[in-house]
Amino acid sequence: MHEPIRVLVADDDRAIRLVVKQSLEACGCTVTLAENSTQLWEHVLAAGFDVLVSDVLMPDGNGLDLLPKIRDLHPHMPVIVMSAQNTLMTAVTATQRGAFDYLAKPFDLDELERTVLSAAREARQNAVQTPKDEEQADIPLIGRSAVMQDLYRAMARLMPTDLTVTITGESGTGKELVARALHDMGHRHKGPFVAVNMAAIPKDLIESDLFGHERGAFTGANSRAVGRFEQANSGTLFLDEIGDMPIEAQTRLLRVLQEGEFTMVGGSTPIRADVRIIAATNKDLKALVAAHRFREDLYYRLNVVPLTIPPLRARLSDIPDLLAHFNNRAVAQGLPGKRFDGKALSRLCAYSWPGNVRELENLVQRLCVLAPEETIGESTIAQILDAEPESENGTGTWRESGLKDAVEHHLTRYFKAHGTHLPPSGLHARVVREVERPLIELALKATKGNQLKSAELLGLNRNTLRKKIRELGIHVARNGF
Repeated sequence: MHEPIRVLVADDDRAIRLVVKQSLEACGCTVTLAENSTQLWEHVLAAGFDVLVSDVLMPDGNGLDLLPKIRDLHPHMPVIVMSAQNTLMTAVTATQRGAFDYLAKPFDLDELERTVLSAAREARQNAVQTPKDEEQADIPLIGRSAVMQDLYRAMARLMPTDLTVTITGESGTGKELVARALHDMGHRHKGPFVAVNMAAIPKDLIESDLFGHERGAFTGANSRAVGRFEQANSGTLFLDEIGDMPIEAQTRLLRVLQEGEFTMVGGSTPIRADVRIIAATNKDLKALVAAHRFREDLYYRLNVVPLTIPPLRARLSDIPDLLAHFNNRAVAQGLPGKRFDGKALSRLCAYSWPGNVRELENLVQRLCVLAPEETIGESTIAQILDAEPESENGTGTWRESGLKDAVEHHLTRYFKAHGTHLPPSGLHARVVREVERPLIELALKATKGNQLKSAELLGLNRNTLRKKIRELGIHVARNGF
């Protein structure tokens, strides 16, 4: 081992603390001492250690009672329990609560040294290894923390049902993974899973995108186009970023949820909607309802069963498992695998993770590509985390350098939102229409509603401008807009 082993020793007997400290320092360890349970817990919270050696009975509490909390915070830190209560129950309890080993007092110092070295070696070797029973399993969600267990229990109850679900959670927490798991493990798993990102679709295109359109429904609709509801027939329709859905589309969606059928844009024949709806958002829908930006009746229709995904900062004990998962994924892609030492894990667990699991995944991929060392230490982690750009969700903010870049960025997201499907036909006319409307509105606003000046500003014939104003339904008020 190249780095000194950092050992935390907790015992209320000063003589034992000093003897253990001298013995471990003689074999190359750095030792921190605690004389009671309170100091032990403070040290565990403040810094990362490779090994903890703790007495059972201390003046202010039982060391065994802290074991579950310590294991939850530092799952890869081995704990060696020492006790003068040499009973079977003490040994069994220590083992059941996750202790690496149990030493009965008085113990041989050579045995203590061997146990500490063995524990540290095993911990460092297995810092990011995935348990064997999960290496071959296709696990959609990673984590064993208490908050994730609550989520798993709720999901398990929803698997056999068709209840509408609304998933809330910060950006990067894995809302689509939860939706896919509900579909893949539910009774609709043989049907399609169709995901739609409301934020990636121009508002004028959402209705035709969701419900499809008949030929001639609008300019550029040269053929009938199937919408997402038909694509998801007998399966699941995942409506991501539902809070960005325009009010007009909300009305049509509400009708589908109420009546179980819909009509295409420009159509009149009802089509049965045999789909399960799962919605997701990182916004406060109640606040949007209060601001009249989201229909209250639609909110209650969608929010039949709410699921909340905890942010990563609320499930820090899952970080080692997540590291292992992302590391294994990187190796499968041909990248060199990495290990994380104790200090690196402690630094990762002390970070706030504004970008959540997605930010952690990006960090692992970056390290696998760029870091030359096989074992990642604290300095490497600190260098990356300290260099992260500040943004609302911790993932950086994309900024366009011009109108072309902005349009290209938006349309790229639009195409990606359709996955393996193509957008509905007539895309050119719909995109031009969406760009044209704000351009004309801004021109009219700048000229205080003067259509002659607006036509001149836009380089259009006055009659052409009037025609477009009528077609686009733009309201024009003289001396104001």
